[in-house]
Order: sequence, then structure tokens, then C-alpha cells
Amino acid sequence: MIDAEEELVAAPPVAAARRRLRAGHPALLLAGIVLAALNMRAALAGVSPLLGEIGAHFHLAAAASSLVTTIPLIFMGLGSIVAPKLAARWGTEAVLCGALVALCGGIVLRIAPPVVALFAGCAVVGASIALLNVLMPGLIKRDFPERAAGMTALYSTAMILGATVSAATAVPLENALGGWQGSLVSWSLLAAVAAVVWVPQALLTRRGTGHGTPAATTAPAPQDGPKLSRSPLAWQVTLFMGSQSLIAYVTIAWMPTIFTDHGMDKAAAGLVFAFSTLVQMAGSFVVPMLAGRMRRQRLLGVTVAALMACGVAGLLLAPVAGAWLWAALLGTGQGGALGLALTMMVLRSGDAHTAARLSGMSQTGGYLLAAAGPLILGAVHQVTGGWTVPLLLLLAVCAGIALLGMGAGRDRRIGDGRRA
Repeated sequence: MIDAEEELVAAPPVAAARRRLRAGHPALLLAGIVLAALNMRAALAGVSPLLGEIGAHFHLAAAASSLVTTIPLIFMGLGSIVAPKLAARWGTEAVLCGALVALCGGIVLRIAPPVVALFAGCAVVGASIALLNVLMPGLIKRDFPERAAGMTALYSTAMILGATVSAATAVPLENALGGWQGSLVSWSLLAAVAAVVWVPQALLTRRGTGHGTPAATTAPAPQDGPKLSRSPLAWQVTLFMGSQSLIAYVTIAWMPTIFTDHGMDKAAAGLVFAFSTLVQMAGSFVVPMLAGRMRRQRLLGVTVAALMACGVAGLLLAPVAGAWLWAALLGTGQGGALGLALTMMVLRSGDAHTAARLSGMSQTGGYLLAAAGPLILGAVHQVTGGWTVPLLLLLAVCAGIALLGMGAGRDRRIGDGRRA
């Protein structure tokens, strides 16, 4: 992830307020982190099982329906660029609180009657999640330096748990609340609760700074760092991140629809999708630990690509009969690929500053690349009238991930002079 705190030096009153907050209100800070993490994927995962109903309500074709998942990804990439600037001006805690308020509003906006409100709400949701994505890792590293690994595992698990529960309950909530609108808007309550928890933290850390006073200044950056745009290794890591994200968000957008188009009950399709999301925790936990103990991660790159390819091939050959197996393979491969991508941002960098810059390049470029996946596959599905060609395209992406993993998994560091 991009680490916004890497480039910032807090103003003295803000730094003092943060020390008091950590010492006097640790439970409040911990609750805020967990609640924010629960919101980081829930608003996206709950859409997938309902995509057919949303498209039918607004009379959208498959390609247009995919914009419901594509637009958030575009704004997740764009929002990553402005997050550090907002944190420098207002402080990390205030921006996190504002992001959760905006997320709540974006979720509500998605169910407004005109279709333009649906897409505008998707944009607000994506930009809000981008701020959470960027600011959370730096906040954990700053406030829990001795327990950063454990806290990262906690917030990552909460993030996946939020997505899993959202996907599993989407159809039951639709039935209980009288339609897809009630199911989608229900997640605004979780965002609102999280925002309320962050309000006192935002106020505490801003107290003492004068009107118009920045919360932080930008730290001096090294002037002789490697130029990432000219590094093949940096591009391999970025494309690996983007390609695995493309697979992940295509799955979020279309997996339940693939199952229902082949005759599976809508509620069952939502549960299978939720299961696939849940088992991502296994891959995201195991693969980074293995990667950190290996000089080369090429085998891991090929393995996670192969797991995803097997899951996609299963969807192609017997989507309903082996649904739970394909979901397990895809989920394990996706979780492992994400964990490996994040780990390689550190392993392929020679210092913390380069790692932060590579994270920014990979995350921004990765989300923008991933945004093309649901839209393109939705258009291909619309043109061909089936899922065979879209799934074959996904298999080609899996092959590309394996090749990128071979390159990004080399024992190299960006800027070490060995064609990196």
C-alpha cells in the first residue's frame, strides 16, 4: 500500500495530541482501525450478487452494468494520488473520518432514482475507499511501530471479513428489506458508525492547530533515488499488482452472475462468492511469510497464477458442479497473489523511500489497470452471449501473471545496476 506517513512530518501540536491519544485512548484507536477496515471492501463486495437486479432495474446492458464495479476502481486509483496531500493539510485522522462520512454518503447515493446517481455514488465510494487504503497502513506503522505486523494482520483480516459478510448477506438482506436498494444502503450504517468513532480522534489531533495551519509538512525526499519509470523491475511489480487486481475485481463483478447464468440459485451464488472471499485470508497470510524467507519468489508467483488459472478453468468447464472447489482455488490464489504483490514492493526496493514510491506507482497503476477488467469482460460477454470467451481471456491474464511473477520474483533490487 502507499504509505502517506512516509513523506510527512507532523506539526508539533498534532504530534503531541497523537501521543496523548495513544496513551489515553488506545481502545478508541483500535476500534477505529477495525471499523474502518471492515468498510474497506464491504461496499464493493455487496454489489456483486445484486448486479443482475441493478442492471434490470436501470435497463443496463452487461457492459454498462459492469460500470458499477469499474467506476469505483478508477476512482480508487485516482484517489490514491491526492490522499497524501489531504493528510498533510488536515491530518490523517480527520481525512479518515471524512472518508468514512463520504463513503456513507456514496453508498446512499447509489440507490437514488436516476441512473446518474448510481454512477456518481460509485465514484464517491471508490474515492473514499482509496483514502482508507492509502492512510491506514501508514497510521498503523506510525502508532504501532512495535506491533505493526500484528496490527496489519488484524486490519487485513477485518477488511476480508467485511467483504465476506457483505457478499454472504446481500441476497438475504435484499429479501428482508424489500429489494436491492435496501441491501446496498444497509452498509451505510457500518460506515456511519465507523465515522462516529473517528470524530473524537479527528478533533483531538486537530485541537491546538490554528485556523489554516497544516497538520504536517512534507519530509525532504532523497534526490538520488532510482527513476521508477525507467526500471523494468518496477514495471514488472506494477503490472503484477495490476493483473492480479484485474482478476480479483472481475471475480467481484461477475462470479455470482456466472453461477446464476448456469442455473444456480441467486442466494447460493452469493454464498459461494462469499466463501471465495473468505479463503483469501489463507493465501494472504501464508504467501507473504514464505516470500519473506526466500531470496527468489518466482515459484510463488507461478503457483498463485496456477491456482487462479485452475479456478477459472473450472468455471469454464463445470461452473455449478464444482463451484465450491473453483471458489476455493480462486480465493486462495487471489489472496496469495495480493500478499505477494504487496511483499514484493518491499523486497524489490533498496530502502523505505523507494518502497513507498513503488507502492504508489503499483497501487495507482494497478487499480487503473484492474478497472478495465470488469468493463471489457462485460462487453465481451454481451457481444458473445456467453462466458466462454471472457473466461478464456482470464486464463490468458493468468498466464501473464505467471510470467510477471517470474520477472518480479528475481533476486534483484530496483536501482542495483543489474537491469532492475
